[in-house]
Amino acid sequence: MRLLLAEDEKDMADVLLAIFKHQGFEMDWAENGAIAEDLARKNNYDCMIFDIMMPVKDGITALKELREAGDVTPVIMLTAKSEVDDRITGLDSGADDYLTKPFAIGELLARVRSLTRRNKDFTPTTLSAGSTSLDTEEQELSAHNSIRLSGKETKLMKLFMLNENKELSTSYLFQKIWSGEEGVDESVVWIYISYLREKLSAINSDLAIYGEEGQSFRLGLKEE
Repeated sequence: MRLLLAEDEKDMADVLLAIFKHQGFEMDWAENGAIAEDLARKNNYDCMIFDIMMPVKDGITALKELREAGDVTPVIMLTAKSEVDDRITGLDSGADDYLTKPFAIGELLARVRSLTRRNKDFTPTTLSAGSTSLDTEEQELSAHNSIRLSGKETKLMKLFMLNENKELSTSYLFQKIWSGEEGVDESVVWIYISYLREKLSAINSDLAIYGEEGQSFRLGLKEE
């Protein structure tokens, strides 16, 4: 599981990074809101932790702009203030939860686990990007016409549509879809990318999957 921590207090950041890594999380750190927003636009995260008061760009502004761009990654806001107005502002900006400093590290860990579980449970069954939609229950991909997908194709397409325009590594895709399965290796990712490309073409979709075998892939609108 990969998290983004946006926290300008380095001592605090160092502690949180060490503890979360010890718990098995992959962690990226941003020292201000502008860097956090840039990382969130480029990478895929299971959850993001944003301090409200940061230099260059504050956490609320960064979160607002990410939400306006369609990013639905769960976000926990951290604040040194306890006023109700700060909580309301953070939640209205798209935050899913908040914690007031100082807080217990165990509580932050618990809230991250809760949000990531909830995000999996409440992912919409129909996803859209460009003129293309995916019905995850019916395993059907539609644009100008429709086509059925296999279970693995559906899971892979869902992952791409939830992370539109983000680079997803071959290793990440393999871990998310095939982790724990015996007799398969990362080469299976390229095979299924090829399947999805054929099916996107078959329904005359305006989407394309960019990337080369063994590298990173990105779902985005077809380039002119």
